[in-house]
Amino acid sequence: MGIASVLTEKMKLLVVLLVLQFCFAGVHIVSRLALDIGVSKVVYPVYRNIIALLLLSPLAYFLEKNERPPLTFSLLVQFFLLALLGITANQGLYLLGLYYASPTFASAIQNSVPAITFVMATALGFEQLNIASIYGLAKVLGTIASVGGATIITLFKGSPILPHTLQIPGDILEADASARKMQNWKWGCICLLGHCLSWAGWMVFQAPVVKKYPAKLTMTSFTCFFGLIQFLIIAAFVETDLEHWKIQSAEELFTILYAGVVSSGIVISLQTWCIQKGGPVCVAVFQPVQTILVAGMAFLILGDQLYAGWIMGATPIVIDLYLVLWGKNKESEVKKQESPLARPLLDAEEEDQEDDASAAQDIP
Repeated sequence: MGIASVLTEKMKLLVVLLVLQFCFAGVHIVSRLALDIGVSKVVYPVYRNIIALLLLSPLAYFLEKNERPPLTFSLLVQFFLLALLGITANQGLYLLGLYYASPTFASAIQNSVPAITFVMATALGFEQLNIASIYGLAKVLGTIASVGGATIITLFKGSPILPHTLQIPGDILEADASARKMQNWKWGCICLLGHCLSWAGWMVFQAPVVKKYPAKLTMTSFTCFFGLIQFLIIAAFVETDLEHWKIQSAEELFTILYAGVVSSGIVISLQTWCIQKGGPVCVAVFQPVQTILVAGMAFLILGDQLYAGWIMGATPIVIDLYLVLWGKNKESEVKKQESPLARPLLDAEEEDQEDDASAAQDIP
């Protein structure tokens, strides 16, 4: 009965992890579809963050009412900077990169985020690095592989792997054709690298902020709020045509709702549950699954080609992902094994002291 229960929990975790990767893959495809049908690159994240704020702020207010620390001006400034990295730069550069490149390349380059995060955290002293150990060496080699893979993806597109003969609906095909005329592959990859850098920087900077302000939903709500303000300021200069703010079709409404509800609601909930059940390493290891799903969905739905450069660049990035995560996981296991070593000594000393005390009590 116990074994069956454990297997059921593992199967449930596996299914939810796969659903999570489908949701992530859908974000890439739906975002590209939104750009192809003409949704503004500024209006799209504005509406997305409005929906996210409407979803998260009530939950933050009611669920964290008793554990929310008092706000200070310093914390608000840090929330503003988190929004600048994690919302404005992250989402803005992602959309630009997605517009000029493709969902497949976007997903492939995102696999380098763990290595970039590790480099930033190490440089700032948040992460320990011991090159003498095999685990530390694995993290270093993984980081080098990640940089090499991202460089290949950026500089080398390569030839198409499979011919594509799928007929795409006329409206989408026309929009996609007009977008591809303006396409600049290298510029798109550079934007996606900037997206990964800002994403990694947001995660590194978030770590010390969470220690000061552990109410995560409230912190995320403030981050969305400041990100929304920042995008509105950008929109005031970039997107002055009111026609671009109107939702003119069911397709546009679907893409915006998907980005807000699925990306900011369902994904956060599923990811939190998976981290609680399987740990962050288990969740991160499934990241390459997303890349495979995106490649297939982009090929079938959007008509994107698969190129040799993607395979050549994605392979070392995936290797990097596993090396970095394996090194971090093993170092954590070693620390856990080392930390209780002092406990038996202390317990032995306490037992000796208790024996001495009882012996002293027995002496008349």
